[in-house]
Amino acid sequence: MGDLLDLDRYLFELINIHWSNSFFDVILPLFREKLFWAPFYVFLLTYALVNLHKKRWFFIGMLLMTVALADLTSSELIKKTVQRPRPCQTMADIPDMHLLAHCGSGYSFTSSHAANHFAIAVFLMFTIFQRPKWVRYGLFLWAFMISYAQVYVGVHYPLDILGGSLVGVSYGLLMAWLYEFFFGGD
Repeated sequence: MGDLLDLDRYLFELINIHWSNSFFDVILPLFREKLFWAPFYVFLLTYALVNLHKKRWFFIGMLLMTVALADLTSSELIKKTVQRPRPCQTMADIPDMHLLAHCGSGYSFTSSHAANHFAIAVFLMFTIFQRPKWVRYGLFLWAFMISYAQVYVGVHYPLDILGGSLVGVSYGLLMAWLYEFFFGGD
């Protein structure tokens, strides 16, 4: 376990300190903000309302339930059980840390940003956006960039992101399967 945590810290320092630059210092903190992604969320809602007809409310409900389950599992179950401090809470251990966001008082493992956004991305990838493939890649890249930004700004370790991503992917797949089971796709 010690070797894994050492690798985690090494990767954190690589991303947060050594790969930092003035362009990412401006862009990546924005990726963490809900309002920055508001147009995307409005697009999703509009797309569902216009294109899914009878399925629209079930789809929207399933999407919201997917996020709620991922968030509750990450925030209430795993974080409170593991109780891993955030890297920004232990800044004395990493003196060159590049902190670009409010640290927060909560725990670090798992990243709820990663859990929530991977849950959304996977649910969408396996329900209404199965084709074209570039949309699926775009959704994955969107979730990845939001997750990567958590490490870059100094509020999560890479293993927090991996754990959150696994939670999100699991719920995204489960809820997409349920959606397919009840409605046979879009």
